[in-house]
Order: sequence, then structure tokens, then C-alpha cells
Amino acid sequence: MRVVRNIESLEKALLKKRNCKGNITEKVSKIIKDIETRGDDALLEYTKKFDKVKLQAKELRVSESEISAAFNELDSSIISSFKLAIDNVTKFYKKEAPQYIKRIKESNGKVLINRYVPLERVGVYVPAGTAPLISTVYMAVIPALVAGVKEIVLVSPLRKDKTVNPFILSVASLLKIKEIYRIGGAQAIAALSFGTKTIKRVDKIIGPGNEFVTEAKRQLFGKVDIDMLAGPSEVVIIASRGANVDYIAADLEAQIEHHKGMGVVVTNSKKIAKELSKKKIKGFVVRVKYLEEACEVANRIAPEHLEIFTKKPSGILRKIRNAGAIFLGENTPTALGDYTAGPSHILPTGGSSRFFSSLSTKEFLKEIHIISYTKKALQEEAQVLEKIASLEGMTKHIESVKKRLIS
Repeated sequence: MRVVRNIESLEKALLKKRNCKGNITEKVSKIIKDIETRGDDALLEYTKKFDKVKLQAKELRVSESEISAAFNELDSSIISSFKLAIDNVTKFYKKEAPQYIKRIKESNGKVLINRYVPLERVGVYVPAGTAPLISTVYMAVIPALVAGVKEIVLVSPLRKDKTVNPFILSVASLLKIKEIYRIGGAQAIAALSFGTKTIKRVDKIIGPGNEFVTEAKRQLFGKVDIDMLAGPSEVVIIASRGANVDYIAADLEAQIEHHKGMGVVVTNSKKIAKELSKKKIKGFVVRVKYLEEACEVANRIAPEHLEIFTKKPSGILRKIRNAGAIFLGENTPTALGDYTAGPSHILPTGGSSRFFSSLSTKEFLKEIHIISYTKKALQEEAQVLEKIASLEGMTKHIESVKKRLIS
């Protein structure tokens, strides 16, 4: 591992890794325009070009019989594993289920209502290139289901034999998702955004992907909502003196197992830093004098995952402001969050936990403001409204109120 002497050097190194995506903007832009203009025809051409598979439009959608067949071939122990993970995630999100109406009523008859309406249709992108992210299916779908989304569509890259990974299909079957398309890459994001003859457009797209998928989401944001712009997966581990170096190394290696995954250890232990520096693990070690300094380093990095290996993790926790998910104690590896703990593993990366949150049911709700006034309530606020509107030069706004007061 590479030992870094100060946070500034680390930030430069991380920025270089996070921005190493190559010049793909123009390539993705062309794909998007093609899909918008030619729909299914362009989608089929890109599937042939990138996936090396020739499809017909009628083959884009995975049939219900194919979904059922994939599930029926599962071993019972695998089904039990999927069900346990699904149950844990469902329990977590049902506890944060939203209140759909919040109402404020005043004595003069003024009523203000916040009404929360679920999105109608959501697209979930499930990567299957370097590794089929089976867990992404339930981690993305369940919060949407709990929020009340009626239509959820999955897209996932196909294999050379035209099939979609059977485990992805099986989890979708357990969640009663029947609309699945065998497409991937930037072209899949564009198809979900604009719609084609075969695929109906969605309101929001969630799920991780490679650089092309992320760039497509960036370019299409505004035409469709997205969860976030995901980058390489990352972990920061705050380790105090006496922390188990084998556990630290194992968790770093697990993180690096992700495509372009990266890890950082921040420690006040000279021994831990020395031991880690000898290991052939791609990552960084930052030595600090005090754990308070380690907290500030973590907050500046704003990692996707933060593990705290100290004697009293709760004391460190109070000082953490920026992280997608936090794992307390040596018996809580990041892998639990990836698969079974409950909270979704769709988390902000690349330092974006400074302003983004982890996936929640709120991601799938629109907030609509409802306003109702009586004449008495209107009279009480008319003078203030007139003063502010006059400063803006909005005379017609003032007249629209005065008409009601003199009638």
C-alpha cells in the first residue's frame, strides 16, 4: 500500500483515480442521439456492436416464461439466501415508509398540504459485465416498491447466448418484476429516458454502471431523474492502535474486488501503517497523530463506505459528517452492507456524500404543495404580498389579489 503523508497529497491521488474515465463524452452523446432518433433500430445495432449479439426487436424483452424457468432451476438454499436478504432490506425500508400527506391548518382558514406522490415508472439498471450484480436488483427495487411505485422495469446486459443472468432474473421473479429488457450500456440508459417502440420511457433511473452508463445518466439528467452519478466503489477505514490488521487488509481487498475499487486507511498507529505498507494492496495509508484528525480526513474524503475500527466507535461516529454508510466495529465488514444488512448498497461515491444521501424511499416520491385560502386569510397577508410584489415590479400580481378583496 502507498503511504501518504498528508491529506492534500491523498486528495490529489484520489482525484486522479476518480477522474480517470477517458474521453467518452462524445461517444455517449452520439449513442444518445441515435437512440432518440432511431429507437429500437439503433438499440439493436448497438447491442450487436458492443455485446456481439444480433437481436430482433421482439427479443429485447425477456419473456415471463424465461423468468420463471430461471427461478425454477434455483437450488433451495439459494432461494433461502435471496429471501433472507430481501426480507432484511424490506424490513429496513418499511420502517422508513413515508407519510403521504402532511397538513397545516390555521385558525383563519389557511390550509397548506404537502402531498407525496410516488413516481409512476422507474427503471433499474443492473450491471452484468465484469460481474453480475445480483444484489443490486433487491437493493434498488425494494425501496421503490415500499414507496409505492407501480411500474418497475429492469434492464441488464445480455450474454452471448442472448440470455440475461439467471440469478438476476430469479431475484426479479421473487420481487414480482415482470418487465425486463436484455440491454446494457449507455444505449440502455437512453432507451429508458426517451422510450422506443418496444420500451416505454421511465421517470427515474437508478443503479450503478460503468463509465459509459454514468456519462449517459449525466447527459440525460433533466429529461429523466437519476439517483446519482456513481464512480468507483470505495472504503475508508479509521483504525486505532490495536486494530486487527488482517481484518483491515481483508476489507480493503474486498473493496478492490469491485471494478476500479479503492481503499484508504487512516490510522494513529505507526505499527498498523508499517504493516499495511508492506502489503501488495492497491490503496493508501494516512498516518495521523490523533483520532480527531482521522475524523477530519474521513470527512474531507467523504467516502461511500466508512469503517470504524476503534475501541469506542460511537465516539468517532459523532464526529463524522460525510459518508454514504458507516460500519461500526471490527465485526461489521462492508460486505454486510453490500448484501444482507438491510440498507441499500446504492450509495454516493467520489466524495459526493458531502451532498448526496444513500438510496431511500424518498428518492421515489414527488412532493406536491397544495394551498388553500379563505378570504380572511387572504386579507391578512395582502399588505405584505403587495409590498414584496411592488419591489419586484409585479403589478399584475398585486391586482390579482386586490380584485378578490373588493368583490
